[in-house]
Amino acid sequence: MINSINWFPGHMAKTRREIKENLKLVDAVIEIRDSRIVKSSANPEIDKICANKPRVILLNKCDLAEDSVNSQWIKYLSTDKINVLPVNCLNGKGLNKIRPALNVILKDKLEKLKNKGIQNYVIRVMVVGIPNVGKSSFINKMARNNIAKIGNKPGVTKSRQWIKTDIGIELMDTPGILWPKFEDENVGINLAFTGAIKDEILDIEELALKLVGFLQDNYSSKIKERYKLEEICENPLDNMENIARKRGALLKGGEIDYNRVSVMLLDEFRDGKLGNISLERP
Repeated sequence: MINSINWFPGHMAKTRREIKENLKLVDAVIEIRDSRIVKSSANPEIDKICANKPRVILLNKCDLAEDSVNSQWIKYLSTDKINVLPVNCLNGKGLNKIRPALNVILKDKLEKLKNKGIQNYVIRVMVVGIPNVGKSSFINKMARNNIAKIGNKPGVTKSRQWIKTDIGIELMDTPGILWPKFEDENVGINLAFTGAIKDEILDIEELALKLVGFLQDNYSSKIKERYKLEEICENPLDNMENIARKRGALLKGGEIDYNRVSVMLLDEFRDGKLGNISLERP
C-alpha cells in the first residue's frame, strides 16, 4: 500500500541540495520530529547531511504522545552534540528552552566569540524536518507572527527565508524533505497515520484498519473507553465495524459506511481525542 509510493519529485531533490549548500551559513540545526513517531519522522538523509552540525531535536506534539515514552526518546537520542526537547509548536510549550539548549551545544564557539569581545551573538539556525511535522507552526511561534505559510497538507513551505526572533536566534526555513523510498513499510504506515502523507494517495480504509489493529494490541482500553465498546474483538475489522455502529457510521439498510468510519478514526487519532498514544518506542 505505502512502500510502493515513490517520492522525489524535483523539489525534494532540490531541497536536499539546498540544505547541503546552506549548512555552512548556520551555527546549528533544529530538526523537528513528531513525538508519536520519532523514528519514522526522522529522515535518514537529514542525519547524513547534518551529521557534523550541532543539533537540537524537537519532539513536537509532545502532549499527544506518552510522557514516559518521550523521556525514553530524549535519553536515547541525546549526545554531546544533540540536545532533545519535548515541545508543542502550536501553543509554544517548551520553546523557551531552545536558546539554552543551543547555548549548551555551541558552548565552545560562543566562548571563543566572547573572548573576542562579541557578547550578544545571534545564533543562526537551519530548521529541517519532513512535511507536516509542524515546522511552519514552530517558525510562526518563534517569530510571533504568521511568516511561514501553515497548512496541514504536506509540502506547503516552498522557498528559503530567514526569520528573526527576539531571543537572539535567526531561523532559516527549508521545505520539508522526504526520502526516495521507504525501506521499512512501517515507516510509511506511521507517516500516513499522522497525516504526513496525503490521504488522497492512500487506501484510507486499509489505513484505518491498520490503526485499529495497532490500537487494539497496544491501547485497547483507550478505544474501548472512547467508543463505548463492550469488548475488544480479536479481528480489527470486527472492532472497526463495532465502532461504526456505535458512531452511526452506517449506510441505508444498516450497512457499515467504511469510508466514513475510517475518516473519523484517523481524524480522532490525529486530534489526540483517543488520548496520549506513542506509535514507536526506542
